[in-house]
Amino acid sequence: MPLGANKVVLFAASSGGMEASGGTETEYSGYKVHTFLTTANFVVASGGEIDFMVVAGAGGGASGGIDYGGGGGGGAGGLRTSAAYTVVPATYTITVGGGGGAGSGDFVNGGQGNDSVAPFDTSITSAGGGYGGAGQETSANNGAAGGSGGGGGGLQHTGSPATGGAGNTPSTSPAQGFAGADGFRGTGFFGGGGGGASEVGETGSASVGGDGGDGLQNLYRTGSNVYYGGGGGSGGGSQGPKSAGGQGGGAAGARTGAGPVPAPGTANSGGGGGGGAEQYEYGSAGGSGIVVIRYAS
Repeated sequence: MPLGANKVVLFAASSGGMEASGGTETEYSGYKVHTFLTTANFVVASGGEIDFMVVAGAGGGASGGIDYGGGGGGGAGGLRTSAAYTVVPATYTITVGGGGGAGSGDFVNGGQGNDSVAPFDTSITSAGGGYGGAGQETSANNGAAGGSGGGGGGLQHTGSPATGGAGNTPSTSPAQGFAGADGFRGTGFFGGGGGGASEVGETGSASVGGDGGDGLQNLYRTGSNVYYGGGGGSGGGSQGPKSAGGQGGGAAGARTGAGPVPAPGTANSGGGGGGGAEQYEYGSAGGSGIVVIRYAS
């Protein structure tokens, strides 16, 4: 998806003078890069300006139920960036959030994603993705709010369709993510897709599950654009193709007759977990987050 005015990725050269250590250290095109795949210290010996990206862990996809509705996809982890941000000499503990767990068994929501934090002078927190809501026969579960919201569960019979969770929760400017989609009620009973870092999830229908919302591209880690923060696709019944996960590590949802368990969201992408199908039950876990810091070498 092309970047637009509401996207959070900023590209700007940093000034020199920095000396720091921590994470996996690499270099390209005049930049030194510190990549954090797990929680660790970023030790600044000589301060200066940095560019950074902070991606939280994504929400897990929900389960469906035996002969009932498909599960909602997990919301992407919140994604925040900044350029030319000044840091002073100090030891900063960079927290990388894990993904939320898979919904397993009948009518089980996914797990909430965990926050990623860069505790600079103004602490930067990207919120964990919202979990997907479980499918049900008569009372489907709503998706949860988060950095991006989880999708609502599919509903087989009477009752109000489940709603997707709100994105950009808590609110940041620019937005760190978008809402999950509502589930569908009736024949097909597909859930809603999880929200992504650049767009809302797709609503389920009678014939196809809701796709996860796409994430955002960022080039800080390698100098080449890579997507992060895709929402998880929803699960559903036997009709239609499997739903797709959003670009940026979002997992596809499951469909009856097409395999029992969806793959998890991609590790260190903030990609949401896929929703489980009716009869096949299980959803999948959300992908863990990542923090990338670069500066002029």
